[in-house]
Amino acid sequence: MGHGGDVIEELTTDHREVDALLEELQAAAPGSSERKRLLDQVTIELVRHSVAEEEHLYPAVRRHLAGGDALADEEIADHSRVEKLLKELEGRGADAVDFDELVTKLKAEVTSHVQDEEQNLFVQLRHACDKDELSELGEKVRRAKKTAPTRPHPSAPDTPPGNKLLAPGAGLVDRARDFVTGRGK
Repeated sequence: MGHGGDVIEELTTDHREVDALLEELQAAAPGSSERKRLLDQVTIELVRHSVAEEEHLYPAVRRHLAGGDALADEEIADHSRVEKLLKELEGRGADAVDFDELVTKLKAEVTSHVQDEEQNLFVQLRHACDKDELSELGEKVRRAKKTAPTRPHPSAPDTPPGNKLLAPGAGLVDRARDFVTGRGK
């Protein structure tokens, strides 16, 4: 959940972890309980990561980058598409007819988003912010991931102040549900 380093290092490490989980998910036996377990893990990691970016990274993008509002809005739209796919998958069994198709769509959306962030957004942010600010953002992102929701909430606010107010409460409820059900273990 937290790796250390500045915000770019933190989020890039998250990207590699999610990519590895998606590869495992696609390689797991069709219909297996392992697929559902891996999907739950992918969902938990993606939701935490997205919430942390929406709370801290994208406001920094809006403040520091030329055209930052449009860039942040584009990234948030990517998150929305991913979250809707996660919500669709949440209600499916690993043996559902369209499970593989939805996972393939999810991987394509995530891969496109990651490439855009790493090749464009992160490069611009590294030039626009000093090391101290990037380090401080990394710490804020790590803290946000600890209290973030672990399940998709497509209708929840994705910009401040609504997301910062509601995410910790939704996160508490999600983690309680995860504890009771054993999800994410």
